[in-house]
Amino acid sequence: MSDGRTGTTTDAADPDPERPRPGPDAEITDALSRGETQRALSLCVHRHGPSIGRLCMAMLGSQVDADHVTQEALLSAHRAFGEYRSDRSLRAWLLGIARGKCLQHQEKTRRRQGKSGKNERRTKPPFEEPLAARRRAERARALLAQVKPSDRDALLLRFGADLGFEEVAAACGIDEPAARQRVSRALLRLRSALENEHDDD
Repeated sequence: MSDGRTGTTTDAADPDPERPRPGPDAEITDALSRGETQRALSLCVHRHGPSIGRLCMAMLGSQVDADHVTQEALLSAHRAFGEYRSDRSLRAWLLGIARGKCLQHQEKTRRRQGKSGKNERRTKPPFEEPLAARRRAERARALLAQVKPSDRDALLLRFGADLGFEEVAAACGIDEPAARQRVSRALLRLRSALENEHDDD
């Protein structure tokens, strides 16, 4: 739209198009800058809790364990808010914490199983869950178990939590090319595992 004086065009929807637009987590980072950590935590639960829960479920395979670790991750984030840097992706930071908590949980489970000398029984899914859905989930976990753990984590962050490669890299503590390589290796391994399944049929 011309302003009638200079012949230049202005954007009525944004009077200052050069001004950086607030990021999707601006409300959370604003709360942190004001020291309102409880409000920031509440906003994190609302905005990022589902993604954290999906990642934990994918890594742990038990809804009970996933719910527990999701809560642990969010509480750990609350305690570590002072360490968060605003130039990083908040979602990647949160999912990095969740990934670490999942790895800790898996290690504790392995130690308990080693001491008992037998595998612990996984929590059974609700009886209402369709048998076909349970079988699909079990098959997916069996396929993922064939992928190298670090590659599997990157794959789950990329597709399970819907992170971009830059965020996957931040969550895993690696650079973006390495994140892309891990996801690519994981996909190739899954493809190979599926082909082997078909050959066995």
